[in-house]
Amino acid sequence: MVKLLNITLAILLLSSNYLLSIAFSFSARNVCRYYDKCNRPTTSSLNLQDLKSGYDTDDGYARFLYSSKRKRREKRIVDRVRSIDEEDEDGYKAMMLSKYPLWQRPLKVLYRGVKRITLGKKEPGTLILVRHGESEWNANKTFTGWADPDLSEQGIRETEHAARLLLAGGYDIDVVFTSRLKRAIRSAWIILGEMSQLYIPVFKSWRLNERMYGALTGLCKKETAEQLGAELVQSWRGSLKSRPPPVHIYDKHWPGRDRRYSDLSMDQIPYTESLLDCMERTKPAWEEKIKLELRMGRNVMVVAHANTLRGLVKLIDNIGDQEIQEVALPTGIPIVYKFDANMNPVKPDEGLTQKHMTGIFLEKPGTLKEAIKREKEWLENVPGYSRTMGRSKTVMSPVERALSKLKAEKELGKWAGQFIDENAVEEDDGSDGNLGKPIQLEDQDKIWQEGLQDLEEGQQFDPDGTFHPDNNTKILDEDDEEEEDIAIPQMVTSNVPCMQAMPSESVVRGIGQVPIRKDPVVVLIRHGKTEHNKLKLFTGWYDAPLAREGREEARMAGKLLKAHGFEFDVVYTSWLSRAIETAWLVIDEMDAIWLPIIKSWRLNERMYGSLTGKSKSMVSQKYGEKQFKAWRRGYSVKPPPVSSFSVHYPGNDPRYKLINDIRISLSETIMRSFDSGRPTIYRKLPKSESLKDCMDRTIPYYEQQIVPEALNKGKRVLISSSENAIRGLLMVLCAIPQDKISGLEIPNGLPLIYDVKSKCIKLLDDGSGRDPLEEYNFGSAANYLFRPCTNDAGEEEECDITLMSDLITFDEQDTQTIESIRNTTVITNL
Repeated sequence: MVKLLNITLAILLLSSNYLLSIAFSFSARNVCRYYDKCNRPTTSSLNLQDLKSGYDTDDGYARFLYSSKRKRREKRIVDRVRSIDEEDEDGYKAMMLSKYPLWQRPLKVLYRGVKRITLGKKEPGTLILVRHGESEWNANKTFTGWADPDLSEQGIRETEHAARLLLAGGYDIDVVFTSRLKRAIRSAWIILGEMSQLYIPVFKSWRLNERMYGALTGLCKKETAEQLGAELVQSWRGSLKSRPPPVHIYDKHWPGRDRRYSDLSMDQIPYTESLLDCMERTKPAWEEKIKLELRMGRNVMVVAHANTLRGLVKLIDNIGDQEIQEVALPTGIPIVYKFDANMNPVKPDEGLTQKHMTGIFLEKPGTLKEAIKREKEWLENVPGYSRTMGRSKTVMSPVERALSKLKAEKELGKWAGQFIDENAVEEDDGSDGNLGKPIQLEDQDKIWQEGLQDLEEGQQFDPDGTFHPDNNTKILDEDDEEEEDIAIPQMVTSNVPCMQAMPSESVVRGIGQVPIRKDPVVVLIRHGKTEHNKLKLFTGWYDAPLAREGREEARMAGKLLKAHGFEFDVVYTSWLSRAIETAWLVIDEMDAIWLPIIKSWRLNERMYGSLTGKSKSMVSQKYGEKQFKAWRRGYSVKPPPVSSFSVHYPGNDPRYKLINDIRISLSETIMRSFDSGRPTIYRKLPKSESLKDCMDRTIPYYEQQIVPEALNKGKRVLISSSENAIRGLLMVLCAIPQDKISGLEIPNGLPLIYDVKSKCIKLLDDGSGRDPLEEYNFGSAANYLFRPCTNDAGEEEECDITLMSDLITFDEQDTQTIESIRNTTVITNL
C-alpha cells in the first residue's frame, strides 16, 4: 500500500514538474517581449561590415533548442494549441468552417456521396495572385518588410487597374486572403470595391506578411548598397538562405511593439528572415486554408507581397531553390492559376506566362507604369480621356464604369508601348525577385499578342452611349444638397444621455496620447446615409451603397472615437456594403484596417419583402396609412413576401451562397436543382420579415457568437449594422419592452457606446455643446435607451466623464483634428 502511494506521489510530482516546465516556457516567452534575454543577436553587438550572409541558424523562428525529449514534447503541445488558434485567425473558422449540427451530418455525407456519383469529383477553384500596388516606400526603393506604409497614388491606380482586368476577364471571387499590412489590405479593399463585391470574406494573416528585413527595415536600398557594398546587400536580397542583421527589440520597426501581433508568440515574431524563412512561414497558409478553399471549388484571391507570393508560386509550381530566385512579381497585375482534380497547376495553352511559372499574367508587366508616366502627354491629345477616368458617380453601373476606364487605359497603354525599349536595361524595381531585373517572359512577343486577345475581343462599353432610364429610375444630381425638411417629434424623457466629455484643448497632446480604453466595450453604429435613406425608400436586403453624406458621417465617427481613446479588437458587420463600408471608414480613420472584420447575414437589415425599393409615401398611399404603419412598425407583422424569382429574393444573390447556418429549403432545392440540371442545396432565406423575425436572428448571434467569442475574452467590439438589427441588440442590452422597441430611432453614423460594466448607453461629446436630444431623433423610446448608468455597487454613475491628464497638451496638427470634429455640423437624422 505504501509502495503504491509512493508511486502515485511520484507520478503526481513528475506531472506537476511537467506542467510547471510548460508554464515556465510560456512565461519565458512573455518576458522576452520586454527584455532581450533570450540569446538573440542584436544590432548593437554586430558589425554590419563583417556580416557576409547575416547570422545563420536552421530555424528562423525557434529561439529555443528542442534537444531533449521533454522539450520536443512541449513543442508539440505548443504547436497543437497554436494550430487551433490559427484556424480561427481573423474569424476564419467562424465564417467559413461552421460545423453542422449532429443530426445534419449524416445527411450531408449522403448528399456529398450522391453528388460525387452523379457529377463526379468537384473541380478546384481558380487562384488569383495579386501583389499589392506600389507603396510609398516602394517608390523610393526602401527596405519595407513588416513596416506599414500605405499605397502611393500610383499604387492606388495600379490596384484599380487590376480590378478592371479581373472584371474584363469575367473572374468571380469567393474568398480573399491578405496580410496584416496596410498596403495589401487596402489593395484588396480597392479591388473588391471596384468589382462591387465588398461582401466577399477577407481574411488577414500574418503568414502572408512580407519578408522581415531585420535591421535593414526603413533603409534605402541604393544607399545601403553604397555604404556596405553591393555584393553584401545583393546577397541579403537574392540569396535563398542569407538573413540580414536582426532588428533590436527596442527598434521602432520591431513587430512585437505592434498590437496587431499581440496574438503571436515570441518565436513566431521574426527579428529577421531569409527568403526561405519567409516561404516556410507562408506554407501553412497555403496548406491549411488557401488550398482547402480551392479544393472546395471556391475561387480564391490572394493579395500579398512579392516574397510571400513567390513562396506560394514555389509551392504551386514546385520550383527549385535556385530557380525561384529568378522569379519576380510586378505590382498590381493579377496572375491566374487553374488546377486539375489533383490540385496540380494546369499549364495554359495560351497566355502570358513567366519562366518557371504556369500562372497567366492578365497584362504585360510594365505597360501600365509606362502609360502613367506619359499620361500628361496623352491628355493633351485625347481630351475625352480625362472625362472618362474622372467618372466615379454616373448613371453607369459599376461594371460598365470600370470597363470604360479599362478601355481608356488600354488605349493609353497601346500608345505608350511604342516608347518602351525592349532591349533597354530596366531600372531595379526594388523587389527581391530576380534582383529587380526584367521579368523573364516565355516567347514574349507571341504570347503577349495572344494574352491580349481575350481582353480585346470582349464587347466594351461605350462611355458616350445614351443612358435610357426606366420608369423606376431616378437620376440624382450629386451636387444637389437639398433635402426635405423633416419635423422631428418632440421626445419627452426624464433620462438624460450619459455623455463622455470631449477632451479639452488644454489637456490633450496628440490623439495618440489619449488614455486608451482597455475595458470590454460594445460600440454600435448604424451605417451612414444611403441614397435610399434620403429618398425614403424601403431598403432591407437591397445593397444600397453609402451616399456622400454617409461616408462623411462614418469618417467623422472614426475621428471622434479616436479622439476619445477608443481602440477595437474585432469588428462585426452584415453582408450589406453600406454597413461594411461604414465599418471600414471608421477603422481607417483609427489607422486599424488590419482588424478582423467578421461578416454575418444575421446582422443584415430587416427583409421588407415586396416593399423593397418602394417609397414609403407610395406604400402609404396605395395600402393606407394604417397598413403602412403595421408593416413598418408592427412588431410581428410581415410585409407581403417576394417571389422566389424576384431580383430582391436573397436566394438569387450570389453573396448568400456560403450561408450554412440556416436550415435547408426542400422546395427551393428541388426547384432550383431541376432548373440548373444538377443537385444543389439551397437554404431557406427570408422572403419577408417582421421586426420580431429580424431580432430572432440578430439577438441569438449576439448572445451565442459575439458574447462568448469576444466580450467574454475581454475584447473591445465595434458592431456596424442597420437600424432594425441594432434595435434588436438594444432591446436586449437596455431591456426595452417589446411594445416600445418599434418606437426607437437610431441616427445614422452616431456611435452608441454600451458600457459593459455600467450596462448603459453613453454618447461621446463632439465638443459642439449641443444637446443630443435636440440634434438627433431617438424616437419615443429614448427614455428607455438612456437609463441611468450604475457602477458595480449599484449606484448611479457620474455621466460627465473626463479621462484626460492635466499634464498633456495639444500639438498643432491634432488641434486641427479636434477642431474639425467640433466644427462639423451634425446632420439631423431623417
